[in-house]
Amino acid sequence: MTLFGDLGDRRELEKKAKAEGRLPPGQSLTLKWPVLHCGGVPAFDAAKWDFKISGQVEEPKGLTWDEFRALPQTEVTSDFHCVTRWSRLDNRWKGVLFTEVLKLVKAKPGAEFVLVLAEEGYTANVPLADLLRPNVLFAFEHDGTPLAPEHGGPLRLVVPHLYAWKSVKWVRGFMLLDHDRLGFWERNGYHAYGDPRKEQRYSGR
Repeated sequence: MTLFGDLGDRRELEKKAKAEGRLPPGQSLTLKWPVLHCGGVPAFDAAKWDFKISGQVEEPKGLTWDEFRALPQTEVTSDFHCVTRWSRLDNRWKGVLFTEVLKLVKAKPGAEFVLVLAEEGYTANVPLADLLRPNVLFAFEHDGTPLAPEHGGPLRLVVPHLYAWKSVKWVRGFMLLDHDRLGFWERNGYHAYGDPRKEQRYSGR
């Protein structure tokens, strides 16, 4: 059985999604989950893994894998829109809300931006207000199974209302900033914000 069960084939589902306003302009529906990223898939060692919160905070915070997994968890269902023009609907994520992680530190006045940090020096910039939305989380699971390494496992950020490159794979922490600092793809021609509804795919758009 496909993700969508008896609802019909992809074309009918796409038509329905457009009618409901769930499919942003220029996007096509997929029932699969394409794998896209820059570089290789990093190895995971739970004993060496850590998560760091730094920048405009009163005191930096570090977490081990076990400490991060011990944080309160929740489940969120959301759609997923890739800048390469495919969308996948009704993804079920399980993990820790960004707001829950942020409780571990005290932000300094003026902290309005976040630089998300991942393996191999990868970064992405997101306004703090966007990460405070109630469906933004650090995910361990997707559709009831542990998040596969090629999809960002053991942990990825999920920011449903922005293009999927903002949903950083292999995330290892974040910095709170008082100014916007472009991340990897943003420095290489992608839009600084990335709103699918406005087709903010590339810089200058």
